[in-house]
Formats: sequence, structure tokens, C-alpha cells
Amino acid sequence: MAITDIKTFSHMNQAEIDALCKKLDAIRRDIELSRGERDANYILRVIRAQRMLELGGRLTLFASRRRPAWLVGTAMLALAKIIEMMELGHNISHGQWDWMNDPEIHSTSWEWDFVGSSAHWKRSHNHFHHKYTNVFGRDDDLSFVVMRMTRDEPWRPVHLFQPVSSLVVAAFFEWAISVHDWALERRFTHTSRQRLLSKPNREFARKIVRQLGKDFVFYPALTGPAFKRTLGANAAALLLRNLWSFIVIMCGHFPDGAEKFTIEEFDNETRSEWYLRQLLGTANFEAGPVLAFMSGNLSYQIEHHLFPDLPSNRYAEIAVRVRALCDEYDLPYTSGSLTKQFLQALRTIHKLALPDRLLRRTADDAPETSSELKFIGVSSQHATSDRFPADPVTGKRRGLRTALATAKSNLNPLRAPVQPPSSASPRAVVWALTKAREMAAFASMESKLW
Repeated sequence: MAITDIKTFSHMNQAEIDALCKKLDAIRRDIELSRGERDANYILRVIRAQRMLELGGRLTLFASRRRPAWLVGTAMLALAKIIEMMELGHNISHGQWDWMNDPEIHSTSWEWDFVGSSAHWKRSHNHFHHKYTNVFGRDDDLSFVVMRMTRDEPWRPVHLFQPVSSLVVAAFFEWAISVHDWALERRFTHTSRQRLLSKPNREFARKIVRQLGKDFVFYPALTGPAFKRTLGANAAALLLRNLWSFIVIMCGHFPDGAEKFTIEEFDNETRSEWYLRQLLGTANFEAGPVLAFMSGNLSYQIEHHLFPDLPSNRYAEIAVRVRALCDEYDLPYTSGSLTKQFLQALRTIHKLALPDRLLRRTADDAPETSSELKFIGVSSQHATSDRFPADPVTGKRRGLRTALATAKSNLNPLRAPVQPPSSASPRAVVWALTKAREMAAFASMESKLW
């Protein structure tokens, strides 16, 4: 199952976790004190660029009866919609620019170019997702309801179709998010489905009419004879925006190394452990300035989850300090190329479409789902154990990163078969015996695919 004891899993004791928290708080404080004109100029430039792109795309589509004009107009419109959603709507709604006290660029007033209500999204995303990040049973974003992304979720026959349903979710990602947020809003406000004229329903319906009317009626009608081509351009731009945002979100939450947690772990969580959960439960992808900008700087998903309300243009410099802390405490800093991270997420979608009996790994030791039990026979169950003393050359502590590397090497039964410790709990013994049987049955456990 998912992680039940973050201290044991992370190979850290409470004092070390608290010390890590203080250093992360110092990073926050430094950024907050240094916010100023350059940050304000950044967001103002982004808003101007986004609006110019959209205006340019709309004007170009007046000539969309010519294929080159249609392609250019569609590309400009798609870029404008991506920037508005990722760098503007998402980040402004997080309160990243509230410190400017600008009534337009404020989390309480910004309404994004999205079929879902900003108010619904802020409740679902800012409160539920960022508070309960990857807590199975609490964070609905862990599977977007329709996909099985962790072995903690029991397999059902409907999951056989998730390789196909995930494509539908990707193509209509805007609607998937909006319906998800709308359902959570009804749940949060205790609104019955039978109340058709309830406030959540009216807000959602009003936004749908506004968005569909704008993109599929008003703007196409403005172009007169080019109505159908403009309609197609708008649909293509929305599709491109949906596919790109789906890729970015999958890369930040579902590659190998983005850990999952149990409600029991969350219920006993301290503020310091919240920081640690965000660090272990998210992943980055490597990006230059342009790719990072087009992702809303969510290529720095780890930094975003640690500091969701700090300006996104500062995540790159924050990342340098966070990575240094991971090195100091021997913690993994999960990152990889965009292609690698997305393919790992896709592999999980296809793999977990199958029932567990067809999979080799257990729910405690799989690339997409693991727990502290994966270290049985590898290290002591106590954080900062004697199995991983400080490096005699560098003097650096050895912890989770070292334990993960050792556990991975032990997956090959020819090198290091797992033996259950005599002092283990009954659950641990069952797990270890299961692992031993599996390793005797398979020639190699190196493959992460099956």
C-alpha cells in the first residue's frame, strides 16, 4: 500500500524533518522579501504578450480561407490559450501576484479563459489538491476519478478501458477538470444533485454559455464567410491547449518517484511533514526558459507544491536551493526529460489497466506505488539507520536516496535476494515472503514495464 510512515520511508527522524522545514521556510522568506519591480514587470509583460497573441490570431483568422493564414492563426490562438491557462489563470488564481495589490491581477478577481468557474477550480485545486497532495482517498486529482494510477485503488473491470479513456480525458481535459471541480463544489457546499438551480449549477452553466458562445459563435461569426474555418481553428486551438496541459500535469504527478500516501499518514502529519510529502509526492521535468514558460513554470512542480503562492518566475532560482537541500539530506529530487516523465505516466496508465494478479511488483514496491516496506531487508526500519552511515569521504549523510538505490539493486535475485527480518511485523513478514517467492519465480525484476 501507499506510504503509512513518512519518517521511516524518508529515513529521517523528526528533528531532521523539522530542520529541513526551517530551511525551506528560509527560502520562502527570502523570496517574499525580494519580490518587487522585476516580478511585477514580468507578469505585466506576460499579460500583454498573451493578449497580443490572441488578438493577432483572431485577426489572422479573418483570412483563414487561405490555409497558411489558418495555420498561423490557429497556432497563435493555441499559444495564447496555453499561456492564459498555464502561466496566467493557474498562477494568478494561486495568489502568486496578490502581493501587488492590483485589482485586476488578483486571485479574487481573475476569471480564466476556461469552461470551468475559477471559483470552483480554486476550491478544488488550491484547497483539496494542494492540501491532500497524493493522499489516497482524499486527493481526487490522484486519478481524476476515471483512471487507476496507484495499486492502492482496487482494480475494477472498467479500468481495462483506461488506455482509451485517458485519450478522451486528454482531448477534453478542460471539460474533465471543470466537471471534476463542479462535482467537488457541490460536495463541499452539500448541494444535492436534484437542486437544478443551485448556485454551483448556475455558476457552471453561466460559464459554459460564456465560453461556448465566445469560441464557437461570436468570434467565428465575426469572420463572416470564414465562419466554418474559424470555428475549426478555435476547436483546434482548444484541443492543442488540452493536450499540452494534460501532458504537463501527468509529468508533474505520475512519473516514477511521485509517491502516494495513506490517510493514516496524513492524519498524523505535522507542518514539517507536509513539506516533505510535497517534496516526495511530485516530480519535475527538465526544461529551458521557453518550455518552462509554456508550462506555466510547472516544469518546477516540486517547487510549485512547496511554495504554490510564490511567483512562478522565481521557481528556477528556488529549484537550485531545493535541489541542494535534497543533496544535503540524501533525498531524491525526482526529475527527468519531458519525454521520459510522460512515458512513465503513460506506462502506469496502461499497466494498471490490468488486474494486480497479472503484475509482477507488489503494492509496496512498484515504480508508481511504493511504501516503507520496500526497504525490508535493505535497511533498518528506523530513520538514519546504521546501515547507511555518513559517507567516510564526504561526510554527507546517507538516507532515502541511498536506500532507493540499494533497494533497486536488490531487485535482481541473483545479486541480493530479500529475506524477511526476524523482528518484522506480521504484515512485513507476509510482504517479504511474497517478494522472495516472486524473485524465485522471475529471472529478473529489473524491468519497470511489467
